[in-house]
Amino acid sequence: MTVAESRGRTNAVDILHARYVGEDPERKAALEAARVHAEVARTIHDLRTEAGYSQKELADLVGTTQSAISRLEDEDYEGHSLSMLNRVAKALSQKLAVVMTRGIRN
Repeated sequence: MTVAESRGRTNAVDILHARYVGEDPERKAALEAARVHAEVARTIHDLRTEAGYSQKELADLVGTTQSAISRLEDEDYEGHSLSMLNRVAKALSQKLAVVMTRGIRN
């Protein structure tokens, strides 16, 4: 418990989480899925820009289109495949790792 919580106060994120997610398993799952999609999108974007590639240049290396790379970098995109993520990782001299941890229960 934080000092603010012990004094009966909490931050805005905690308030919003309690109000809109709470203990609802479906909302918790949706929030977790959104976090994963956002992390994948940010990771691809960050690695691509660190490597100095445009979306078109990365697409050419991967063997796909610029619009496909754009979709992968969109945090709302839900169509990631391990095959495509692996191709992107290889093109960026990275290794794709998938980790599963205990977490949300339905």
